[in-house]
Amino acid sequence: MQFIESLDILRQLRQQWRQGNLRVAFVPTMGNLHDGHIELVKQAKARADKVVVSIFVNPMQFGANEDLDAYPRTLDADRARLEAEGVDALFFPAVSDIYPHGLGEQTFVEVPGISDLLCGASRPGHFRGVATIVCKLFNMVQPDVACFGEKDYQQLQVIRTMVADLSMPIEIVGIATKRQQDGLAMSSRNGYLSNEQRTTATTIYATMQTMRDAIVAGQQSLRDIEKTGQAQLIGAGLTPDYVTIANGRTLKPAQSDDVKLVILVAAYMGKTRLIDNMQITLHQA
Repeated sequence: MQFIESLDILRQLRQQWRQGNLRVAFVPTMGNLHDGHIELVKQAKARADKVVVSIFVNPMQFGANEDLDAYPRTLDADRARLEAEGVDALFFPAVSDIYPHGLGEQTFVEVPGISDLLCGASRPGHFRGVATIVCKLFNMVQPDVACFGEKDYQQLQVIRTMVADLSMPIEIVGIATKRQQDGLAMSSRNGYLSNEQRTTATTIYATMQTMRDAIVAGQQSLRDIEKTGQAQLIGAGLTPDYVTIANGRTLKPAQSDDVKLVILVAAYMGKTRLIDNMQITLHQA
């Protein structure tokens, strides 16, 4: 595996691969890799001849009171895991290379509408930061296909919209959420939880299962199901940011005639903000 910090070196490598007509897959990460990330790598390998993984903790997507400085950085362990998986190149740029003029003078990419909902409402500017860094990394790596986890469902929809709107020749692949045996979605932020908090956090998945069953049964309004789900989280000791049943494409509140739905949950366990989702396809009569 090549460890690349320079954009010039990355572009030289990319040019070699292009001359060989090799298909390139890309997995952008912020490091602190877990089995969910490794699943993205495995799926990328299945779809291409060469795989590039990036590690970059992106300051543009963190708010003023968020955990940028505290975000875990585990480069040596990450590098070993990626090498063991047969990744071809690890791209590890410096903040000064990504934002040479600082964040204040950086051209940005913003996906309107969908970026302002849900996590976008709770974290203003977050998806501007996500869209900007992913666009920049796409221009650097120039992949044919890029793999993203469905756990960050809104992020995935923002990126899909950006790629379509900007006519980028990149296939975006969503990979199903990797979970622990008790249903907790794998996340770097799980490391912030105490043992007791981690046990309580499994209520998120259990709540979504209950909501899914109620949706399929069709005996309650979607808004009432949301309220019940929120109460279930509060009762377990979590503090919900939102509990929403949305249209699977637009992420606007789902209506009774929508077929593809997604349950989206964001909740605080102590100071740690956790997100999760569950997709549902209803069968029309």
